[in-house]
Amino acid sequence: MTIHNPQHPNLNQVTLLRTRRGRDRSGRFVAEGEDLIAAAAANGWQPVDSFVAEGSGLIGTEVSEEALAEVSALGSGTRALAIYEQRWSEPTGPLALWLHGVGDPGNVGTIIRSAHAFGASSVILGPGSADPFGPKAVRASMGAIFSVAVARVDELEAVPGTTVALAASAPVELDGAPWPEGELTLLIGAEREGLPAAIVAGASEARSIAIDGDSLNAAMAATIALYSCTRKV
Repeated sequence: MTIHNPQHPNLNQVTLLRTRRGRDRSGRFVAEGEDLIAAAAANGWQPVDSFVAEGSGLIGTEVSEEALAEVSALGSGTRALAIYEQRWSEPTGPLALWLHGVGDPGNVGTIIRSAHAFGASSVILGPGSADPFGPKAVRASMGAIFSVAVARVDELEAVPGTTVALAASAPVELDGAPWPEGELTLLIGAEREGLPAAIVAGASEARSIAIDGDSLNAAMAATIALYSCTRKV
């Protein structure tokens, strides 16, 4: 039976999960698009529910094109979306990132994508960071949200291993000294403000990225740091 009403109870949950409150209350989130759903399946994630465009031949509850477009968070619409249970992990090494004040969900999702690309074990959400299970973050992760462990930790002392803060004022550049051996957590701050001075002071060490401009996108800074600490020299 095809759903034609976007207010149908089964579709209402999709609309609710587009809000932070809805996700927090239910512990669920939405992934839109066949590529994301395929990434979830490849990593063993089973959907709570799934909806597909009528006549698409995809597996799930069929929904009319108009109703599916109504509940989609994508401006271009989608042929498939699915609901999943959120998975939160403990912070794990040997390589992790801790995000402090990274409030843009696109940056959070891109950092998760970069973490997956460079083999990081976990991305840890600190104070003021965007929800990694929000629609924009999930899309920006390009499916990495289903591969990389995500955790929540407010205190710097709770992150694993040696901590290296990215700070514009740090005298040591990324490649200015050997990277620490063993477990390592990179500390990433907000794009404009960077990390608070107390966090930089509390880190095991601080390093900077040499740039000509005033600032660097938080996700780009994290990607550069991941490359630097994981490459073979």
